[in-house]
Amino acid sequence: MSTKSSECWGSDPKAKGVRIEISEERSLLLPFDQFLFGELTSDGKEHRLRLIFALHEVLVRGYNLRRIHLTMQRMDLGFLARPAGSQRSLVGEGQPSILEIHVTEIKPATSNAAH
Repeated sequence: MSTKSSECWGSDPKAKGVRIEISEERSLLLPFDQFLFGELTSDGKEHRLRLIFALHEVLVRGYNLRRIHLTMQRMDLGFLARPAGSQRSLVGEGQPSILEIHVTEIKPATSNAAH
């Protein structure tokens, strides 16, 4: 796995999924075969990256997230993590910087139709 200039993300062409480090106590492995789509939006300098999997929605808020978005397009994204406050100052200018990661579990819809 190669890390790209910071500890908040990394690429791995052999990865079968992406590891999401939500906190020190919790991480998820989301397989690429469950990836449905991604969306990158910006509000001035800040970016929002939305990654939708079959059962999870991952929202990433930060700066310069386009490189992460393109890495996910190639299915090379190995991990995402929100770095500790002290590590944020080490991120080079123009490099991706993650401020927040929020993961929501998508509950399958239940059918109440009578048969």
